[in-house]
Order: sequence, then C-alpha cells, then structure tokens
Amino acid sequence: MTDVGQIERRTQDRVVDLFCKQLDYNYLGNWIDRENNSNIEEAILRKYLNNKGYSQALIGKTIYELTRAATNQSKDLYHINKEVYSLLRYGVTAKEYVGENTQTIKLIDWEHPLENNFAIAEEVTVVGENNKRPDVVLYVNGIALGVLELKRSTVSVSEGIRQNLDNQNQTFIRPFFATIQLIMAGNDTEGIRYGVIDTPEKYYLKWKEDSDTENPLDKHIDQLCNKIRFLELLHDFIVYDRGTKKICRHNQYFAVKASQESLRKREGGILWHAQGSGKSLIMVWIAKWLSENINDARVLIITDRDELDKQIEKTFLGVSEKIVRTKSGKDLVNKLNATTSVLLCSLIHKFAHKEEADYDGYLE
Repeated sequence: MTDVGQIERRTQDRVVDLFCKQLDYNYLGNWIDRENNSNIEEAILRKYLNNKGYSQALIGKTIYELTRAATNQSKDLYHINKEVYSLLRYGVTAKEYVGENTQTIKLIDWEHPLENNFAIAEEVTVVGENNKRPDVVLYVNGIALGVLELKRSTVSVSEGIRQNLDNQNQTFIRPFFATIQLIMAGNDTEGIRYGVIDTPEKYYLKWKEDSDTENPLDKHIDQLCNKIRFLELLHDFIVYDRGTKKICRHNQYFAVKASQESLRKREGGILWHAQGSGKSLIMVWIAKWLSENINDARVLIITDRDELDKQIEKTFLGVSEKIVRTKSGKDLVNKLNATTSVLLCSLIHKFAHKEEADYDGYLE
C-alpha cells in the first residue's frame, strides 16, 4: 500500500469511527469482497418491518414494490429516484389479502427518527457495467440513502464530487443511485460538499453552521448525518422540480426552521432575503410543512408584481404542488370564502376595488 493510500485509509477509519461512536450508526462491515451488494439490503429491511409488526404477506409485497420501482429500467434515473422517494416518504400501499382494506406500510419512521435502523458500510463494491466502490454508504432500514466519497486533505473535494458524478454514469453504477438521497464528498481541510442525483459539480453545496468541532470534515458529518437532521433533510427539504432534483442550502433550512417555530406559536415573522437566496423554494417548503403539520392551514402568497405572481405559480406547479392563481379581487375573495383552495397566490392590488395595478395609490 502507498503512503497516499495509508493517509486516506486513516481518514476513512476516523470517519467510520465517528459514525459508529458519535452518531450511533451500526457498522455493517467492509464490503469490498462481499457479493451482491445492493441499494436495498432485503434482510435488514425485512427485519425492520417485522419489528414494526407488519405481517409477512405485507412485508413481501412492500419489498416487491420498492424493488420494482428501484429497478424500473423503462424510466430515467430522475423518475426512478422520484418514484422511490415517494415510497420512502409516504409509504407503500398494499392489501394483505384480496378483498381486505388497503394498508400503508412505512419504510421509514419519520415521526420517530431514532427508532429506525441507521447503519454504514465501507468500500461497498457495486456491480455495474463497470464496477465501482463508494467509500462509505449510509443505510436506513437497509435502504441506501447516502454516499460519501473521501479524499486526503491535499486532494480537492472536487475530485470526490467528480467521482460521484462518474459513479452515476450509465457506464458505471447508475442504477445503484435509484434510492440515494444525499450525495457527499469531503476531506479534512474543506469539509463536505453535498448534492443529490445529477447535481452538476458547480452546484454542490457547503453547509454553514456554528460548531465547537474544529475539523471541517467531522463537523459537517455531525451536522448533516446525525440521525434526526439526516431524516429531516430528506423528509422536508427535497423537491423534484421539472426534471431537476434539489435539496436545501443551509440558509433555506434555517429560514424554514425559524418559520416553523413561529407558526407553531401562531406568531408572525419576517425573513430577509438576499437576491438569489432561494426564496421561492423556501415558500414551497414552508407551505408544504404548514399543510402537513397545522390543522386546516391555508396559505396565501401575496406579491406586488405580475411577473412574480406568475413565477410563484410556476414554481409550485413545477414541484407538483397545486396552487390557485387568482384572476381578480372578486375571484380572490370568493376563493378565500370558499375554503376549498388550500394554496393561493395573488397580487396585492387585488385587495383593492380596482382591477388595474395602481400599487402606489393602493399602498397610500
């Protein structure tokens, strides 16, 4: 083994130790020579579902549906990953026997993060058109949800990002990424850069959050991969936007979290945005959280320019969130009174009696 290999090996040993001892992940082993490594480890998933009290019939149907979605070669990776994500987030619907009621089988216990089976394996050899071996793979209940490529401190994180992108190439192990939700590359000097499937190198993100941990790599692993945060990012901060999968930046995450705290208290607040900070997706994530967590919640998004109103509508429709764009002041009042539309957008001048946009006059 070269000195370079020994340096990277020491980094990987420390990272594995951090996952197991500090973050309390189970260690599945070094899988460099293990056969049939998969993004769905059926034995682990079956044991988890059995412990949750599901019958063997339902477990069998659930694993079949998840595997079918993850191996559907008639679709591209974006649509395969999107279908798998839907099953992860909302569960698999199945009937135990013909004629019985449909049940929802939860692959992940989102409400109780610590009751899931978190584990890592290293040097996971994956068979593909050309075999590849991700350094560290994160499994939740036997389902591969994260990958981490590690580099020594003198090698740029960009090398790890490019390795992740190569792995997603059809000539390598693209099918393995059907279930993957968080893709990371890191070293001891730069910390971690993260993205999702097919994220171009220039759009990989860096997490920024105060910490007492000095080592950037260890700090980012703790912040991104601790059990509660990891599942929260996957559940509340991912969207599929017209062919592009997206995950939040740190500023978007903390803006939404602060909003959630105020909304729980039935209080208001202000989010101050810089240009290009991603306010449209913040609106999406807040609105989605509201609809799922506050009983009878309704959302009205008000802007002061027609092009912004159109942009809001386009953004929500692009991520498959139904939004109603009001046509006039009368239409707005009618839809508010009807209470059937949960998510609406409108121009501020539609609160006045005029149909034309006399913004300054109305504000006065």
